[in-house]
Amino acid sequence: MTKWTMVGAAAALAASAVSAGAQVTKTVPGRMEKITVSVEAIDSGRRQVTVKKPDGTYEVLYVPAAVKKFDTLKVGDKITANYYENMVLRVAPPGSTPKDEASNAVTRAETGTAGTAAHQRTITATIAAIDMKVPSITFTGPNNWKYSTKVQDKDALSKVKVGDKVDITWTEAMVVSLE
Repeated sequence: MTKWTMVGAAAALAASAVSAGAQVTKTVPGRMEKITVSVEAIDSGRRQVTVKKPDGTYEVLYVPAAVKKFDTLKVGDKITANYYENMVLRVAPPGSTPKDEASNAVTRAETGTAGTAAHQRTITATIAAIDMKVPSITFTGPNNWKYSTKVQDKDALSKVKVGDKVDITWTEAMVVSLE
């Protein structure tokens, strides 16, 4: 499974979620994207395929055992994936235990050439910096995770402070087909 995340959307919207007062949870509408990648390397023992994305970057995909045609893959083949992501932001109550959780799920292949995989990650991020001039916000989290982004809603940004905590849960799901 690729390491695609929607952290940018989380950071951009976290100020809105935090400042919402009575609204402590915010769901960011998901989006669907279809991409075609080319196979660059194959690790049969681990059922992993290194692919090159259209933007020239590389990712490692795990191919579920239910995908029967894995053994027919060759360098240069094309893989098409329909990718969906969703984000939920929740203000972490004061004194709550920080989160750093992940889970994976792989389901059946529908035709022997396609399979689905999902990944969900929840972390507790801390607002580390706010710059009202840009405007921007910086988050830090577990394992030295750090992310900064611009924020569109200056009013929402003015209602949060450095040190506030936000639980960020993002879910990714892919339907992968081997062509």
